[in-house]
Amino acid sequence: MAKNLVIVESPAKAKTIEKILGKDFEVKSCFGHIRDLEKDDMGIDIANNFKPKYTIPDDKEKIVKELKKLAKDTDEVWLATDEDREGEAISWHLCEVLGLDPDVTKRIVFHEITKPAIEKAVQQPRLLDMNLVNAQQARRILDRIVGFELSPVLWRKMSMRNSLSAGRVQSVAVRLIVEREREINTFNAVSSFKVEAFFTAKDLQGKNITFKAEGPTRFKTAEDAEKFLQQCVGAAYSVKDIQVKPGKKSPAAPFTTSTLQQEASRKLGYSVSKTMLLAQKLYESGKITYMRTDSVNLSDTALGDIQNAITTNYGQRYHQHRKFKNKNESAQEAHEAIRPTYMENATVDDSDTKKLYELIWKRTIASQMSDAELEKTIAKIDISTNHEELTASGEVLKFDGFLKVYMEGKDDEDVSDEEESDGSLPALAVKQALDLKEMKATERYSRPAPRYTEASLVKKLEELGIGRPSTYAPTITTVQKRGYVEKRDKEGIKRNFRILSLKADKITKVTESENTGAEKSKLFPTDLGMIVTDFLNQYFSSVMDYGFTAKIEGEFDEVAHGKKIWNKMLNDFYTPFHKDVENTLEKAERVKGERQLGVDQETGKPIVARMGRYGPMIQIGKAEDEEKPKFAKMKSTQSIETITLEEAMELFRLPRNLGQFEDQDVLVNIGRFGPYAAHNKQFYSLKKEMDPYTVELDEIAPLIVEKRTAKDERTIKVFEKEKIQILKGPYGPYIKQGLRNYKIPKEKIDAAADITLEEAKAIIEDVKANPPKKKAPPRKKKAE
Repeated sequence: MAKNLVIVESPAKAKTIEKILGKDFEVKSCFGHIRDLEKDDMGIDIANNFKPKYTIPDDKEKIVKELKKLAKDTDEVWLATDEDREGEAISWHLCEVLGLDPDVTKRIVFHEITKPAIEKAVQQPRLLDMNLVNAQQARRILDRIVGFELSPVLWRKMSMRNSLSAGRVQSVAVRLIVEREREINTFNAVSSFKVEAFFTAKDLQGKNITFKAEGPTRFKTAEDAEKFLQQCVGAAYSVKDIQVKPGKKSPAAPFTTSTLQQEASRKLGYSVSKTMLLAQKLYESGKITYMRTDSVNLSDTALGDIQNAITTNYGQRYHQHRKFKNKNESAQEAHEAIRPTYMENATVDDSDTKKLYELIWKRTIASQMSDAELEKTIAKIDISTNHEELTASGEVLKFDGFLKVYMEGKDDEDVSDEEESDGSLPALAVKQALDLKEMKATERYSRPAPRYTEASLVKKLEELGIGRPSTYAPTITTVQKRGYVEKRDKEGIKRNFRILSLKADKITKVTESENTGAEKSKLFPTDLGMIVTDFLNQYFSSVMDYGFTAKIEGEFDEVAHGKKIWNKMLNDFYTPFHKDVENTLEKAERVKGERQLGVDQETGKPIVARMGRYGPMIQIGKAEDEEKPKFAKMKSTQSIETITLEEAMELFRLPRNLGQFEDQDVLVNIGRFGPYAAHNKQFYSLKKEMDPYTVELDEIAPLIVEKRTAKDERTIKVFEKEKIQILKGPYGPYIKQGLRNYKIPKEKIDAAADITLEEAKAIIEDVKANPPKKKAPPRKKKAE
């Protein structure tokens, strides 16, 4: 038995650290939190100063038992959980459960898993910081209170379904997405005409170069644009003025948690949760520093390593020492920015994490590199007929500096219509005459703010001070799991635009079309998300207020710094919040989540768009009518708020009878699990590209044959009357009854075809009586 037991959070980290510390140390993982609040009665004794009631989950009993035995048999226990509030709380729970004295138990922390960092931590242990523990405890308890008290209000006051939930950060995040969607829905695009003139001039080698100059203003109407072009008929063009301005671009700061999430989304297309999963893997294998941080600091050692890497790879001129300052004054704990542990390693062998590591390496290197030096030329061009000015601009890169390695990406909202990469201009001189090739006035439309991506939502939450680095990934995952938000693509629509052109002193007009409004991997609120947000905004305005939510985060920070008492802070929040809950339960009306669309011309019955048990739908008639109402499921791209009466009536074209195949009717419809075709009492899911409103028999028939053949190949045995099937699956044969699957015992797998009806029934009853234990879900660290 080793003399020292070191407890860390993850097994991957344990293996790496054990190699560093040697034979006198045994390193074990507690696999994250070993205790959580009890489920019953919220797990909080509110009347007793918000005293938490903790329990050890079933899936942690074995781990705790093993750690207790090891702690008892070892000379000294060292707690080496992560250095943040969550990690500090895990260490405190370990003390409580393992019977360790927090006043003497050694607590060690490090930001990188390297031999020097680990050895230094062991030489300089500290004790538990109860301020950090209390800050984590306050967050956990407050979020439990909000979730446990708000969710039942939603169940009682909404007719949709009982799986509704609310949360302090998740509900505010959904509100942001809902408000952006409504901005887009109410936005009216306004057109204007942008003038661009194309000239030719000779470069230094005497070759003709075409360059562009922009008009003095945008014109509101086609008539105004045409009038301007008419004024230019027969005009001469000359260079009126030239300005050459030096400029520079500076690199971005090294990565924090949120900027890494944003940039990995922009450049690599990673979801926020995937980025954090890969970053955790890199950290635990000793490749990067700790990945949950809002600090942009770099240690002196790191700065020296970065300087060496820059001068070795690019030369001394490319190095520029920089000290970045945190924008967030309350940046948590004394972490470094996210950076490679060893700057000499520009890449890693692991294919999963390679792209993310290289992104971190480039950003870190670039942060200490020289400015890029530019020369911007702006030429003013005079029009002889009306003496208006055209402006041509060009940018020449004189020294690439940090751009040799890295350029920060941009979100949709940060890119304007005017932003186009400046090309270089030919050498121009004042009074130089220019030849006009063509002048165009092109119709362009204003655009609404774009929908949020995961990255731009993280950016917005950080700007508003809502949540902290550890909360962004779980929050974004949660709102999608709850069905309040969905990430999807949006197809563009065709739109016509006009172009007026002046060429050889003649004006021509043409109309062209463009695809507009297409979006990829954007966050859309569902109808459910909108209805829940409206309800919470109406009755719990303080919880949904951005400023209030940010203020709560600030109070957690004050607790962490010992400036506020955690349970007093909770009491100040709970008293008015609980009163709102009671008032809402007593006085608020039930929310139906419906919108009147009109009246059915044939029957005179009302037509409403509303939330049903399985999502948004259209209903013709009322439940109390003698004749049963008609229902139609709405398309995934339609919304209760924006669907028109015509679009709603189109949905009642289903089910469609496409005709006969093999002497049986083929019907298409949309069911609970999506579009399907029905044929000969069998059901076949349609392929994604098949639209049930337009698909034809010649497309469906091959699908039926294909799926029927696949099903026949899977079928081992069928007991028709009892609706029991024995089927082949990817992991071996299994029994299916109705919609449920049952595992066949190992000893019967090889003889699955010989299983009798009685044996199949016995297997089903045995599985029902002894259901398999569900595997514990992956550890969710730093969850909101």
